[in-house]
Amino acid sequence: MPQFPTRAGLATVSALTALGAFVSMGTATAAETALNGEWAPFTRCPVDAPAMLAADGLQKTPQCVVSTSASGSIKLGKTTVVTGKTNLQIGVVQNADGTSSVVAPPSGALVADSATVPGGLLGLMCPSDVPVITAICKTLDDSTLNKITATMESVGAPYAFDQTAGILTDMPIVALPVRIHLENPLLGGKCYIGTAANPILLRPENRTYPEFGMSFFRSDGTPDEAGEMSRINLTGATQNDSSFAVPAATGCGLNVGLINAAVNAKTGLPSAAGNNSLTLNSTRTHLTGLNAPGTVAPDAGKVLAENWHSAVR
Repeated sequence: MPQFPTRAGLATVSALTALGAFVSMGTATAAETALNGEWAPFTRCPVDAPAMLAADGLQKTPQCVVSTSASGSIKLGKTTVVTGKTNLQIGVVQNADGTSSVVAPPSGALVADSATVPGGLLGLMCPSDVPVITAICKTLDDSTLNKITATMESVGAPYAFDQTAGILTDMPIVALPVRIHLENPLLGGKCYIGTAANPILLRPENRTYPEFGMSFFRSDGTPDEAGEMSRINLTGATQNDSSFAVPAATGCGLNVGLINAAVNAKTGLPSAAGNNSLTLNSTRTHLTGLNAPGTVAPDAGKVLAENWHSAVR
């Protein structure tokens, strides 16, 4: 197991290496802020969230985390989707007792490219012996009608965060409840795999250790070895999760739910744990925080927010 310095909460950033990396898709858009220098990756850090502002720097230490992945794949039942770029940003409040809590940005933690489902609607529900489905299948020569995009969305706050698991392999790091939005003109706007009440529950694990780097900077993001801020850089880790179950699709069809059965039958949903998997390649994670949060107690959260805002371009 690699030995990391303790400065700026390295245990937390190690654990969060997987938190953004395992997510294949995310909310399609979110407000981002351009930031200077070393602050640049942290475009959506929720520094103004009450829990972050209330962190005193002694019992509670505030930090910003961003984790990205350029590629990967997710298998749900019988369907495998190649994933694109993903960007996860959160705030972390590290408690003096070793536990941590996660704070999501107002726009949601996950932002990423939507993925295209192989075979489109033809692949998901055709052929079929259901008359209404057969009629739909005959219309699908039009590529616009056939194409399906899939977008993963958070449906609850992350939990069960384990700092130690982040610097080890083959241990669950965090639990993230999500759903997948399937979009196509004939599916309507409410076709989802998973719901808030019955989500897909992802628990990513490190399969490889990340490479470690560190940099220092002033409050406004200007690089400076004597700066009051530090940034941890972890790169190259691979994450995987094959423990999650996938519920059936619901709400699919312009007459909501009309073609649920066809989608589920072709996709193999619901799908029990062990039949699904997620792999993300070559992740990049950055964590930043105050070098000495105790020296500005009880205002560490407020100072972190002021620093972030001072870096806005």
